Amino acid sequence: MRQPARTFQDLIVWQKAHRFVLSVYRITNEFPKSEIYGLTSQFRRAAISIPANIAEGFKKKGLADKAKFMNIAQGSLEECRYYLILSSDLKYGDMSELMLLLEEVSKLLTSYSNSILTPGS
Repeated sequence: MRQPARTFQDLIVWQKAHRFVLSVYRITNEFPKSEIYGLTSQFRRAAISIPANIAEGFKKKGLADKAKFMNIAQGSLEECRYYLILSSDLKYGDMSELMLLLEEVSKLLTSYSNSILTPGS
């Protein structure tokens, strides 16, 4: 049995989401400079929103508040899914590894959200 998380950094979902952000930064560094205020900026903002909302929701007291922040993180995750599709279609690099990491974060986030919404399960 795992120990309960003491900080948001103890959450596997946050750790994987943070890794996703670092990967997004690495790959967007290779995007055309003409995208700096467009796709690069939007992609990074959405990616950062995932672990940031997990962190903020972690400290919220009420279950409804916690769930709200996890839902915001899920919305940002789906936004990133689109940016991965767009980046791939624009031939800005191989997005397959990032897509796999995003899928992993998505599954973990869904499980974490479900555990918040159905405490004791």
